[in-house]
Amino acid sequence: MSTSSTAPRIDAHQHFWRIADRGGAWPPPELAELHRDFLPDQLEPALARHGVAGTVLVQSLPSEADTLFMLDLARRHSFIAAVVGWVDLKRADAAARIGALAADPKLRGLRPMLQDLDDERWIDDPALAPAVEAMLRHGLVFDALVLPRHLPALLAFARRYPDLPVVIDHGAKPAIAQGAAEPWRTDLARLAALPRVHCKLSGLVTESGADWTVPRLQPYVDHILGVFGARRVIWGSDWPVLNLASTYAGWVAASDALLAGLDEAQRRDIFGGNAQRFYRLA
Repeated sequence: MSTSSTAPRIDAHQHFWRIADRGGAWPPPELAELHRDFLPDQLEPALARHGVAGTVLVQSLPSEADTLFMLDLARRHSFIAAVVGWVDLKRADAAARIGALAADPKLRGLRPMLQDLDDERWIDDPALAPAVEAMLRHGLVFDALVLPRHLPALLAFARRYPDLPVVIDHGAKPAIAQGAAEPWRTDLARLAALPRVHCKLSGLVTESGADWTVPRLQPYVDHILGVFGARRVIWGSDWPVLNLASTYAGWVAASDALLAGLDEAQRRDIFGGNAQRFYRLA
């Protein structure tokens, strides 16, 4: 277990999948590291090794069948503390679909796969109102899988629904490998000005590439911390996508180094407390 905190950690962003269920969707066969099954027994040893008490299991397919698969896993594996699923938020019956899925107490959020949509303004649409109202009614949060180009539309969405808790996955995937910072820095700061918006410290090594280093990541992490503060940053692994650039142990060690300048209470928040509050974990 890491020495950064004696409190147990929450991995607030990880995935499971069976490749046979994906119907040719990502990951492709060329990504041999990921083109196979990833299930709970493969992750549990790493969780135990690093003192991770629970996880948030996040959708990786735009299908309700995938959400039901994850909820079934959560019923059978107690370390899965919450599930972030998927519903077509613009369907005419979206509110009813959300209500049906929310009957399972492990469902705590929804995530449209915005990064894969051709229309980068898809989320900036009043037609989402019935779905968002249903999410609020059932106490669900919104995970935003976005690229930097989506941040202006996400800002408009978050301003339209100020009561909806939003978390930006993977720091909005800044172009770390290219050394680019703008307009990501400015757009992220605008979102951080909204008090219900949070940001996940996850996925950054993948955006940096296999030759990532802590010094290369540090300016991006410092900006996330600077605009959101330690109470609205949530740590996650993005396992198994993480395996493209690192290992679970590698990301834990890097996270400890990246957050070494914070005090113990701030690290406890980022490594677990914030996830417990945001996803309402026991």
